[in-house]
Amino acid sequence: MSVTTSKIAEKASDDDYFDQLLRLSEASVHRRFDPFVDIDWNAPEHAIVPGDRRWILPASDIVGGHSWYRSLPQERQIEIGRWRIANIYKVGLQFESILIRGMTQYSFKVPNGSPEFRYCVHETAEECNHTMMFQEMINRIGLDVPGVSWWMRAISPIIPLAAGISPAIFFIGILAGEEPIDHTQKAMLRGDTSGIHPIALRVMEIHVAEEARHISFAHQFLQRRIVGMNPAGRFVMSLAFPIAMRWLVGEIMVPPRRFQQEFDIPDSVMDDIFWKSPESSKILRDMFSDVRMLAHNAGAMNPVSRLFWKAFRIDGSRSRFRSEPARGH
Repeated sequence: MSVTTSKIAEKASDDDYFDQLLRLSEASVHRRFDPFVDIDWNAPEHAIVPGDRRWILPASDIVGGHSWYRSLPQERQIEIGRWRIANIYKVGLQFESILIRGMTQYSFKVPNGSPEFRYCVHETAEECNHTMMFQEMINRIGLDVPGVSWWMRAISPIIPLAAGISPAIFFIGILAGEEPIDHTQKAMLRGDTSGIHPIALRVMEIHVAEEARHISFAHQFLQRRIVGMNPAGRFVMSLAFPIAMRWLVGEIMVPPRRFQQEFDIPDSVMDDIFWKSPESSKILRDMFSDVRMLAHNAGAMNPVSRLFWKAFRIDGSRSRFRSEPARGH
């Protein structure tokens, strides 16, 4: 390919990327949610009362689907369900806080005229709304849950700095946090939602709708960045994908030790749920089919990185398109 042809192809790629950013930004203007406008927190049907069966975890949840949980008395299932759901919201809030700080760090360095600045600030505003929405849910559930592990809370001030040093690494981390929650919530929404508390369902619907834009941006950002790297850079990114995915899925999806202690959950059950049973192992692999597709398309999948995906038990087929439903789950 001649230098001129290469420059033309690069400009066409940039134009397509910026057009997609403009569409995402316009969607953020015309399809946005405000948690204190679009949720009637005080509606009678949204009341959170003791003993409500709608806090029982559905079978699509990795804890709710386990035979140990299903064998418990209804009151215990409700207690565990309320705690788990509240803690997932707390984890989501803490992760969004890291994302907001990192996006602000990244957008600080974006040049004048770049469409990335506008979209990054749109996303930051939406994530601010998500943190308020999640905290309101936690407050109304009324449980003092910790969210992520203590050491993750300790290093959280440092993580956003990566956005200014290595934006690609930072956005890989963002996907590692967003994809498991998005995959889990979509699985629940695709199933029978009649047994889910309506206020929890509304929060989930809003989050999934707006996260679709955020994940789309992260995919486009990373593919454009990684494709443009030299072979050494792409190799580093190829290893960053599986390492980040496996590390952060543990922080996002696995509840803290306090959860096991509070509800006297046997070690064998925790091992089964996270991630040693055939069912939970499949769920773990399915969470990252979209990311495996992205790594492949960006040229960040190679024999060495595949060994990492396999060693971490998050290997498998890649999606044919983003958000393709997992077969058999």
